[in-house]
Amino acid sequence: MEKENIYVTRSSMPPYEEYIEAIKPLWESHWLTNMGKYHQELEEKLKEYLDVPNLSLMVNGHMALELAIQVMDFPEGSEVITTPFTFISTTHAIVRNRLKPVFCDVKLSNGTIDETKIEDLITENTVAIVPVHVYGNVCNVEEIQRIADKYNLKVIYDAAHAFGVKYKGRGVGNYGDASVFSFHATKVFNTIEGGAVAFSDSNLYGRLYNLKNFGIRGEELVVSVGANAKMNEFCAIMGLCNLKYLNYAIQERKSRCGIYQKELEEVKEIQFFKDNTNATKNHAYFPILVDRDVRKNRDKLYDLLKENNIFTRKYFYPLTSDQACFKNKYKRVDLTNARTLSEKVLVLPVYEGLSRNTIENMCVIIKNYFE
Repeated sequence: MEKENIYVTRSSMPPYEEYIEAIKPLWESHWLTNMGKYHQELEEKLKEYLDVPNLSLMVNGHMALELAIQVMDFPEGSEVITTPFTFISTTHAIVRNRLKPVFCDVKLSNGTIDETKIEDLITENTVAIVPVHVYGNVCNVEEIQRIADKYNLKVIYDAAHAFGVKYKGRGVGNYGDASVFSFHATKVFNTIEGGAVAFSDSNLYGRLYNLKNFGIRGEELVVSVGANAKMNEFCAIMGLCNLKYLNYAIQERKSRCGIYQKELEEVKEIQFFKDNTNATKNHAYFPILVDRDVRKNRDKLYDLLKENNIFTRKYFYPLTSDQACFKNKYKRVDLTNARTLSEKVLVLPVYEGLSRNTIENMCVIIKNYFE
């Protein structure tokens, strides 16, 4: 049993002295929010790192997605095709925009939306597709775009898991009409809390600005109805500091994922998602798929690890479509693959600082369980 609790992730943080030194100027300027110097600097640096033409910083990933959908001006009650195999935020963002989610099944190979099943779900009320790059696994962006072009639909990617991922040499945020990133404390890159919208149409920058800042355009001028979704300067500085160490953090995570892969690849009851050779990985998560055996299944393994102070995640279980707030409210669709994955997936701890010895101990517990 581990002496200390091991959680599925641990927030990346820069050296304490570096962050304290970086925030000192705030005590001189007293400029803590409202798109200050550091907000603007981080926005520019993230555009460069993510290799995207346009980017708007937000207070968190959920508001980034909610406002990315809102800025498209869809008619109330319109349908949006999306995946149920995701964090609840994805579905909330659609519903809070007074739109109807239409759940599409996913692929067993990587957990992303099954593009071959999208067209059958399109009706005259469909306005958009909101796919998710699950665990950083990139969706079939070419086929999704082909479908969107054919039916004149918008594509808004939930890229919360895909920070820094490149597909065919391009930043993943270049695909679709918009891509949304989360900088929550649990993500591979964090600003404590934060998020961003990357988008192709530069005209959206001003509209997103209005939405995240009450529509204020002058001391006495409010041009539209908006929310308050601005990132503050403390979070922006945390992002600037963390960005310096991001490549190191990703490499550290990669090495730990490699240990898991090597230790568990011979366990016949465990499978892994298929890698996309055209995409890079950010190693934000290490999911495994556990056979649905009555005697030795995912839930029992989860409980065993928990007894040993190892806190994994059934990520994502249950499906968002099966949550109490959405169950039986929307169009019924066959979600066999999504339910299969939700009952098999277990995300193991991975973060820089997690010792090799701890990972090997976890793998021993897992292997002994199945033996």
